[in-house]
Amino acid sequence: MEKQIIPIASDHAGYELKEKVKEHLAAKGYEMRDFGTFTSDSVDYPDFAHQVGTVINKGEYPLGIVICGSGNGVQMTVNKYPNVRCALCWCEEIAKLARQHNDANILSMPARFIDEATAMCIVDAFFTTSFEGGRHQRRVEKINKLLS
Repeated sequence: MEKQIIPIASDHAGYELKEKVKEHLAAKGYEMRDFGTFTSDSVDYPDFAHQVGTVINKGEYPLGIVICGSGNGVQMTVNKYPNVRCALCWCEEIAKLARQHNDANILSMPARFIDEATAMCIVDAFFTTSFEGGRHQRRVEKINKLLS
């Protein structure tokens, strides 16, 4: 079986957590495609989040991760893409529900508001939980439907 590759990106506030998430996932057999940033020097989060949004939007990878201080900036950036459903998750239960009910395909985490242990539980939940489909499929299909 081919290893799943996870596109991942962060800004400076999420850099340290991103590196720990990469180690955690690598130990579980995943490979990463790291879009940066590669230091804790101040950067603009959209420059890195857009890269993950682009590859998920194109269907190059099934799931990705973005991280910034609050998780909001990167989430807002990637959710501009029509095929992206990014969920800001701060606990394991939210991550599971985002996958089960919303078919979320990008995980956003708030590096300044969760500890490392919580982050790893969130990551594990996100990557081991499947979309339930059923009544949730109908709802997911309505996400990109614009109301007139």
